[in-house]
Amino acid sequence: MERYGSDTERDDTPLLQRAEEERVQRGKTKISPVPACGSSRYGLALLSSFGFFVVYSLRVNLSVAMVDMLNNTQSDTNHSSSVCPAHANPPRPKHNHTASVYNWDSETQGWILGSFFYGYILTQILGGYLAGRWGPKWLMGLGILGTVFFTLLTPVAADLGAKYLIAVRVLEGIGEGVTFPAMYTMWAAWAPPLERSRLLTISYIGAQLGTVVSLPLSGQICFYLDWTYVFYIFGAIGLVWFVLWTCLAFDSPNTHPRISEQERLYITNSLKNELSTSAGYIPWRAILTSGPLWAIVVAHFSYNWTFYTLLTLLPTYMKEVLGFSIQQNGMLSALPYIGCVVLAVLSGQLADHLRETWLVRTVTVRKVFSIVGMLGPAVFLVAAGYTGCDYTLAVTFLTLSSALGGVSASGFNINHLDIAPSYAGILLGITNTFATIPGMVGPVIARTLTQQNTIEEWQTVFYIAAGINLFGATVYTLFGRGGVQPWAVHTSYNHGD
Repeated sequence: MERYGSDTERDDTPLLQRAEEERVQRGKTKISPVPACGSSRYGLALLSSFGFFVVYSLRVNLSVAMVDMLNNTQSDTNHSSSVCPAHANPPRPKHNHTASVYNWDSETQGWILGSFFYGYILTQILGGYLAGRWGPKWLMGLGILGTVFFTLLTPVAADLGAKYLIAVRVLEGIGEGVTFPAMYTMWAAWAPPLERSRLLTISYIGAQLGTVVSLPLSGQICFYLDWTYVFYIFGAIGLVWFVLWTCLAFDSPNTHPRISEQERLYITNSLKNELSTSAGYIPWRAILTSGPLWAIVVAHFSYNWTFYTLLTLLPTYMKEVLGFSIQQNGMLSALPYIGCVVLAVLSGQLADHLRETWLVRTVTVRKVFSIVGMLGPAVFLVAAGYTGCDYTLAVTFLTLSSALGGVSASGFNINHLDIAPSYAGILLGITNTFATIPGMVGPVIARTLTQQNTIEEWQTVFYIAAGINLFGATVYTLFGRGGVQPWAVHTSYNHGD
């Protein structure tokens, strides 16, 4: 059984005091923080945010396009098949009917929507390992480039058949699977401890922004052009990002040719006592038996069940239950993620402020933000199932559910860097492997439970998601930790800096 004594002691010592004591012990002069404006680390945060914008745009655009890919002649007229009364729908341009449509049943739709995650789960741990071994820059860049390539092939695959589309989506998932572990590995070398919440929040809100933009934009593209252009346009945006990433991103401050010496010293000195000096050594046994890591695994799995349920099926719910058209669908489906972006940014600022100014223990901040970010979505998701055909209330509750989920961005979501910054990419790969399972099975289970698309069927889907969220929040509250674990600062196999 793992001992937590040393971890508790580190949590009890304020971060600023601890850092100052370590500097004094080594006779170092204090390095003042470098302003954010114009800094290389915040430039990396913005560039990586654009990268995750691309990642999620390519991931979720199928959710909206799927509504228009199906051979449902009634959907273009009055939505008579929806549970609730249809909304007024403007006439669609004639030229948007040129794209193919398909006769896929609910089960096939579920497999298509979930197939991405069958590839995504394969490269999580491998991505963390390769990022530490070969460097995160090219791993992330080539991973997204591969996803862009297969996105551009999506219309061809769909014409060939559902099996080919599923195969292409699996390959997209393989490419995207390395992105988060690679970026966590990069942040281990770039993010000063007291700026982690802010930097990582900026970086990862790109995922939410990708959802916010791609959902309504995909709806508009389907309305005015046709669904094939959804994949062509977002694929082109991905190519632009790859060029910028190749020219502007670097693995660490020491390899960046344009970083100021003051900022380089500020970053490297702040991380000196948290990073392992054992290049190439990975304490696999300690990692896989770490209680704090498994607490993150359970929280990550639970949160993603709700997140992926909404991410893949919200457009379907908007159409089949609430009766919104393809044009209205994308815009309304994006509202929940706008709230998520706002609260994610605010929570990142608040989390670092509490730790730096008020000296609140890291573990306390992570747990409180995780509880709010998991129980809040559970409550409002269940409430959304009881709004009936009150469109305003339904959209409001769904928005509040996703918005409160953004608070967890400063909770368990970045706890990997707190407990083992040297191995953050590998830890993220492990937790994200388990957290990908909801994306694989969630859409299939949800579509199986909603064969008739009744409100009662969707209530069951929402209850399942809420219950899993509650379980995850409870486990993380009991077993989560905030300090660097003893196995994460191994020094036996020292190969130098």
